[in-house]
Parts: sequence; C-alpha cells; structure tokens
Amino acid sequence: MSSTKDTSKSENKTKKFGKSERTIPHHTQKAKKFYPADAEAKPRKSLQPGTVLILLAGRFRGKRVVLLKHLPQGVLMVTGPFKINGVPLRRVNARYVIATSAKVELRGIDEKVLEKVGEEGYFTREKAQQKKGEEQFFSQGEKPEKKQIASDRANDQKAVDKSLLATIGKEPHLKEYLASSFSLRKGDRPHEMKW
Repeated sequence: MSSTKDTSKSENKTKKFGKSERTIPHHTQKAKKFYPADAEAKPRKSLQPGTVLILLAGRFRGKRVVLLKHLPQGVLMVTGPFKINGVPLRRVNARYVIATSAKVELRGIDEKVLEKVGEEGYFTREKAQQKKGEEQFFSQGEKPEKKQIASDRANDQKAVDKSLLATIGKEPHLKEYLASSFSLRKGDRPHEMKW
C-alpha cells in the first residue's frame, strides 16, 4: 500500500487553468536552482601570463602589474616588479583587473620559485603574540615594532624580478609605462579607450 502512495507522489499532476490544462511536475522532478561550484571558472582569454594588467581595487589600485600565472585558488599571481612600481608578489582576483594589450616576455623566470609562491599557505600571515592586559596598557607610549618581512619572501621577490627587469629594460618605454599609475579624469571615456 505504501508503494502506491510513493508512485502517486512522484507523478505529474494536471491542473486546469481557464480553458487550458497544464502538467505540473512533482517537486522532486523540478530543475534545481543551485548547482555546486565544481566546475572551475575559466579565466578570460585576455588574461594570459605576461600580460600587463591594471589593478582596480586594493592598496595598489591604479598600478600596472605583470601577470605571472593563474593559481588553482582561482586568483592571479602578479608582480610590479617591486623595483619599478613597488607592487610585490601578490594574489589578485581576476574581476578587479583590466588586461592591457602590452605583453612582457616571461622567459628566464625560475619555475620552482613560481611554484613555491603559488602554494596554498605562502601568503598566510604568521600569528603574532599580542601583549595582554596590563602589559599592553603600560606599553602604549612605546613605539610599535617595525614589521619584519620574511627574508625568504624577499629572496623570492628578487628572483622573480631579476629576469623580468632584464626583459623590461630591453623594451622601449615599458619601464616608464609600468611605473606610471592609471587614473580617469573628467571627460575620459573608458569604453572608447584601447587597452
């Protein structure tokens, strides 16, 4: 008896709406509204390694950077190079960049360093020991300690930038282009600009 109830529940129902009839599927047969994000998002065709990008958000907005690679987390690995415009190796969401037509050769960059930088825990901060209670209260007048950058991160930055700087120096005006920051002024029409 319970089997007849189950089949009747999964059957389609016919309802009359005015002069016409419509079959309404059972709720188990309706299309799902939510689909899991298993499929990896494909990056835009314009976001190829070596492309010069303009950052649109964050601390370095308006800076021009070089795209090094796509990371598996769905973000982009970019660098300034640091010596030219002060942008270190960092991850950037692809939605917050504009790809330009300028390209930089990426030959000579150490792939091992890029793999190391692209790992999951590379950019996570180390938890600092915070002073608690009275110690923190009485140390308010002291100067805060200067933030120390890990020497291995600085070495990775230098290793990546070394070959990039050599190729950027060969191109005329590319160094000045990367050093300049992007901004829009009154009357500028970004939809008519050639990137």
